[in-house]
Amino acid sequence: MSGRLEGKVAIVVGAGQTPGDTIGNGRATAILFAREGARVVAVDRDLASAEETVAMVRDEGGQANACEADATREEDCRRMVESATRELGRVDVLHNNVGIGGSDAGPAHIEEEVWDRILEVNLKSVVFPCKAVLPVMREQQGGSIINISSIAAVCSTGIVAYKTSKAGVNAYTQTLAIGNAKHGIRANVIMPGLMDTPMAIEGISRGTGIPKEELRKRRDEQVPLRARMGTAWDVAHAALFLASDEAGFVTAVALPVDGGQSARIG
Repeated sequence: MSGRLEGKVAIVVGAGQTPGDTIGNGRATAILFAREGARVVAVDRDLASAEETVAMVRDEGGQANACEADATREEDCRRMVESATRELGRVDVLHNNVGIGGSDAGPAHIEEEVWDRILEVNLKSVVFPCKAVLPVMREQQGGSIINISSIAAVCSTGIVAYKTSKAGVNAYTQTLAIGNAKHGIRANVIMPGLMDTPMAIEGISRGTGIPKEELRKRRDEQVPLRARMGTAWDVAHAALFLASDEAGFVTAVALPVDGGQSARIG
């Protein structure tokens, strides 16, 4: 590896993952950041899953520690950042990768409980980690924040709560970026398209009863680029660029990583 994050401390929130036969965005990002020299704090509310990620990093010779935290709880986020700064001295990168969408529906059918749960998880899990890390990055006069949104934020979709929450992540990140630019803090969004990750494939297959291979075939057909979904590594490599000094003049950007899907009209 080229050491693009050498000497940096990176917190990856949502570094565990749903069980499945592929790798998730958060885990892939934590591993790639460590490969590029970062000291990684792998955060998840499921400590055992975060520890699995740490073990994978360490097996490759990288540096990582696990941290148990619920990113929707402000106190957990404050404790997470305090622990990282106490043990590692600074925080250079914050990568927020928590999100849900189960039981979502269209405008005429969305249930109040589902709406509240999706909006709460998908927005609080971005807002509170960012709030916790801002004092550290402002004191350092630098840092990179990367929030995972979705092309659902900008594309037509039949589900309303997930789309609204991800559009909110985009809007929040733009405000975050402009409000902290004078401190040298960059904030950007990655908008993944259709990805072959456990959360997507296992969750949708279980919810719809569609066999996983059939589901993969249907999703592949919707992607312009090579008619194939992306993987968590595609998201991780985009995050690596945004975390690195190579993106030192890039802020307030919403970057689609979707094989061209969001460019389609009609």
